[in-house]
Amino acid sequence: MRYRAARDEAWDKERQKAVKIGVERDVLAEAVAWTARGLPARPAVPVLAGMRLAVAGELTLSSFDYDVSAEATIPVTSEEEGVALVSGRLLAEITRSLPPRPVELTSDGTRAILTCGSATFTLLEMPADDYPSLPEMPPAAGSIGSDAFASAVSQSVTAAGRDDTLPALTGVRMEIEGDTVTLVSTDRYRLAIRELRWNPARPDLSASVLVPARALSDTARALTAGAEVSIALAVPGEAGAGGEGMIGFEGTGRRTTTRLLGGEFPRYQSLLPTGSNAVAELPAGTFAEAVKRVALVAERNTAVRLSFSAGELVLEAGSGDEAQAVEVLEASLEGDDIQIAFNPQYLLDGLTAIESDTVRMSFTESGKPALITGKPSPDTEPDYRYLLMPIRLGG
Repeated sequence: MRYRAARDEAWDKERQKAVKIGVERDVLAEAVAWTARGLPARPAVPVLAGMRLAVAGELTLSSFDYDVSAEATIPVTSEEEGVALVSGRLLAEITRSLPPRPVELTSDGTRAILTCGSATFTLLEMPADDYPSLPEMPPAAGSIGSDAFASAVSQSVTAAGRDDTLPALTGVRMEIEGDTVTLVSTDRYRLAIRELRWNPARPDLSASVLVPARALSDTARALTAGAEVSIALAVPGEAGAGGEGMIGFEGTGRRTTTRLLGGEFPRYQSLLPTGSNAVAELPAGTFAEAVKRVALVAERNTAVRLSFSAGELVLEAGSGDEAQAVEVLEASLEGDDIQIAFNPQYLLDGLTAIESDTVRMSFTESGKPALITGKPSPDTEPDYRYLLMPIRLGG
């Protein structure tokens, strides 16, 4: 009896030391989902699979895989301070499935207990002292409206490669010159270029860096809750930049850093045509839907054929003993008639990325790349350009 009383007293003291917080379910779930983006798929050491939760007036959640770091800060109710490290993937799955009720999270140094309504989860804690420190944010480079940034990134990543044996092509080249940012990607079969304005923090900054396309796309989509996104940049060779340098993004209590890619990006400027022999215009939505329909009969790696003449476009796919499809659309054409063929998915990627009701296609000849843009205003150039390599047809 004496031993049990002493044990109960020790447990009571331990419980008194426990850190206890209250937080809204949706706020926690969104913060955990954001932070989980920095969790490695195959952690080099076990603690990297953890998500660090630190309470000091607010709750800060952190993840890091030595290439990408993610951090979110959210308001909570708590009078204590403390740190816990728990399985990040498991915490993300749990918070996604919680009922719409307030969440209570308690940590005693060995276990973290999450309670939401009638559901209670107990997670074992990892040694928080073994967790690496997250990198500091690079120097501020500028800021941009979050919606404009998300839209520009979505357009620019369209042509990024997915072959990890060519790492330079899996990135988006970010060129900064004064108040203009140019985002460029290519997989050697198409090229996407998007220009936009931003508010530079360093007006004299002139830089060209390679940002991993997947990390850039995920970040831009997740930061649209706030009005602006702050961009921080340490170019290769700058003090504290490390080997290839680092870029950081911050907004609405969330921040992330990403190691830049190395390697040589293709000299894309020489690929852009300086003139055209034919220019066609037609409704973007109607064109895209027609390509989807005709492509239903196109076998893997086969082309959709486009024949432009005065007043119309004929779309065709399939041949010989295969299934075939033909569709005719109204289209304006200035210049010579032209027949050209494209990978249907690559063509659709370009059409859906255009933020215009009218698509313009400029051609030099059937064997040369075609330039796809929206219809520009009379006094401005299009801010998005998509260059697509055709497929050569036999005969």
